[in-house]
Amino acid sequence: MERLPTHPGERPHESDASPGPARTAPPTATAAVDARGIVTEWSEGARQLLGYPPSEVVGQPAARLLADDAGAASAEALRDAAGQERWSGTVALRHRDGRRVRRELLAHRRMADGPVTEWLVVSAVTGAPEGETPAGTPGGEAAGGATSGSEAPGSESSGSESSGSGTPGSGTPGSGLLGEWAFLQSPCVLAVFDTDLRLVRANAGMEQVLSLTEDQMRGLRLPEIVPHPVSDEAEAKMRRVLEGGGPQHLRAGAGPAGTGAEDGWSTSLVPLKDPAGRVRAVCLAAHQRLQEHLARQRMLLLSEASASIGTTADSGRTAQELADIAVPRLADFAAVDLLDAPRHGGEPSPAAPAGPLAMTRTAVRSVPGDGPPAAAGAKTRYPALSPVARCLAQGHGALYDAAEPDLVRWARQDPEAARLLGSGTHSVMVVPMRAHGATLGVALFGRHRRAEPFEADDLWLAEELTAKAAVSIHTTRRDSREHTSTMTLQRSLLPQTLPDQGALDIATRYLPAGTRAGVGGDWFDVIPLSGARVALVVGDVVGHGIRASATMGRLRTAVRTLADVDLPPDELLTHLDDLVLRLSADEGGTDGAAESAGGIGTTCLYAVYDPVSRRCALARAGHPPPAAVTPDGAVRFLDVPAGPPLGLGGLPFETVETELPEGSLLALYTDGLLAARDHDIDEALDKMFAALARPAKTLDTVCDRVLTAMLTHRPDDDIALLVARTRVLHADRVAAWDLASDPAVVARARKHATEQLTAWGLDDAAFITELTVSELVTNAIRYGRPPIQLRLIHEDSTLTCEVFDSSSTAPHMRRARTFDEGGRGLLLVGQLARRWGTRHALTGKTVWAEQSLSPGSPG
Repeated sequence: MERLPTHPGERPHESDASPGPARTAPPTATAAVDARGIVTEWSEGARQLLGYPPSEVVGQPAARLLADDAGAASAEALRDAAGQERWSGTVALRHRDGRRVRRELLAHRRMADGPVTEWLVVSAVTGAPEGETPAGTPGGEAAGGATSGSEAPGSESSGSESSGSGTPGSGTPGSGLLGEWAFLQSPCVLAVFDTDLRLVRANAGMEQVLSLTEDQMRGLRLPEIVPHPVSDEAEAKMRRVLEGGGPQHLRAGAGPAGTGAEDGWSTSLVPLKDPAGRVRAVCLAAHQRLQEHLARQRMLLLSEASASIGTTADSGRTAQELADIAVPRLADFAAVDLLDAPRHGGEPSPAAPAGPLAMTRTAVRSVPGDGPPAAAGAKTRYPALSPVARCLAQGHGALYDAAEPDLVRWARQDPEAARLLGSGTHSVMVVPMRAHGATLGVALFGRHRRAEPFEADDLWLAEELTAKAAVSIHTTRRDSREHTSTMTLQRSLLPQTLPDQGALDIATRYLPAGTRAGVGGDWFDVIPLSGARVALVVGDVVGHGIRASATMGRLRTAVRTLADVDLPPDELLTHLDDLVLRLSADEGGTDGAAESAGGIGTTCLYAVYDPVSRRCALARAGHPPPAAVTPDGAVRFLDVPAGPPLGLGGLPFETVETELPEGSLLALYTDGLLAARDHDIDEALDKMFAALARPAKTLDTVCDRVLTAMLTHRPDDDIALLVARTRVLHADRVAAWDLASDPAVVARARKHATEQLTAWGLDDAAFITELTVSELVTNAIRYGRPPIQLRLIHEDSTLTCEVFDSSSTAPHMRRARTFDEGGRGLLLVGQLARRWGTRHALTGKTVWAEQSLSPGSPG
């Protein structure tokens, strides 16, 4: 158990040996009381004070030591001290012989075993309780512990003016009384300790610093008054003074809770000698190195502000953090008002603005017990000539005293200012919030509890704190604007609506990242192709922000252009890879920003589904593989070779084809879906497979289930999810004929086409279809190679005519001259069809033309 420090050679609970006249000084009465109110220690001094031996007290409730009429009041006082580190007061105790003993007690909270706390209670045994003289104390000893027949050090022998040599009739007190006044009223902390190192005298400065009266401290040693290593060090130096070591110095001080050298105190310990040169006492004199201390405190506050201001991307929270750190260490009241629209540009002007300023009180803080003039969220208006408007116009802070005309005039014009000054505020600082050439608002600081007015150094500190908050708020607002712009750009670059097509049922989701990194470059796309086929695309651009979104827009446009050429998946990714390399080179350099802007590292998955053959061709560039769910609920990853991310160059991509039964489910996604913080990749895949396998009426339900299962919070990265269910275009919607390479078969091809249209009930489309078939078959016979095949596909409101031949030569539309016999066929097809084109295969090509059917056509 921790005990009070003792001097060399002193046994615990015994009094200090004195180098002065041989005598036994009364020990200090000490006791320890645990959190339950049980006495755990009982010193010899406590036995002398109340007469109880330790065996009768230790382990018993401390309340039994209280006088009957003082128990309730003392218990209530101790309960009030539950949250404090120290308690002092006068308590009526019961002596063992039944007498009532009224004593000044001083209690310190200290740590016992582990986290358990207990109270160390001390009291001087000097002085006569209840008018009696304790045993062992000389009857002539002063209450402070001075020896009998001698004067207490630091006190006057008579206390009259005659003790000094005052000027007769001048009214000037004697030197003795002046010395008493100087001791009591000195701005320094002064205390006198006797040869037992017990406090005899303490001036007002000592009482103020320790928040104890002289009577409460008299007779106690310094470690008993303030348990702290600094007190132990000071007492050791005082003993050195008593032993003839001369004056001692200590760059530290002691406060109510114990302080150290960092608190800016300087302490001197000097001997007090009688005329014979004998050391009769030790004088402790301490003063605070105020300016150095204040400068250190300001720098400490600035250092804390760096970690405490701007912790979130919330302007309101940042403003409140500024107010919180300023009160109470700098001001008794702080408020932050922000302009609804920051003012940009322009140099500060000495003139005030032409009209009043409207702001929003974003944060407010006041010392406990004092309500703010205006609560957070209230609208504030400052007159044009108010100190706030003037400081915003001038661009720098200002100090104001309550009596200054500017504040008085402001209080007459503004009820809020009147309430501020009416609450006793005597000193005000107004500091504009400016960052990167923009004026964001103003911070107000006031003092009404602290008597000291603000100084120039306080204004400098307030400006530094406000500048930190202003930079954070400006950055937050800028990031918010950029995030909004990026989101707008991202949304505009993603498909606004899904195209009409009959091959797949499709549902999509896009979730931006929830972190401060901002929106990324994830995208998806659905592209109708010729022959009723549909291309599905999911990609992920490296990085976040506007540059990533812009790169995503470029790549999405490129994919749609390449898809329109009907390239196979592997060839399309190869062309896209070359494009990324060129974009990166155009950005200049090989630094990370240029690579990100060019799209290096982008991943992409490209799939083409054909509802006629029920086959799906896929290729991927470093992208996660797609998941497929068969109609019976089996879930698997499609085995598609990964391929390198885009922009590496020179590495091949590979296309894989797989057959999908009707009603199969395809899930394409970006890696943000699997990058959850609270589970590993295997657990994430299990959750995704389970969500995909559950039957659902709509694909929107499937998407929601997947996201709900995978995400427990806002995603750290963008997520794009595309879920598609396959349809099949059955044989009754497709007709094909093999044709000989003979011009005579053109008429037969037209006949086949018209008969099929009649079977489909599309007689209205016969004329355009005959012209298209005639032209495409003629071109295949004239310029292509056998075998030749004609195919008609009826899909909802679209009729597609396709002619295949073995030649890889693609037809080109040209403008025919007046007397040319040919060259007008494809021009005619282009005019009659909704769109037309050429699709190349490993061997041969297919020339196709689509026409829209009337709304009343059978579908």
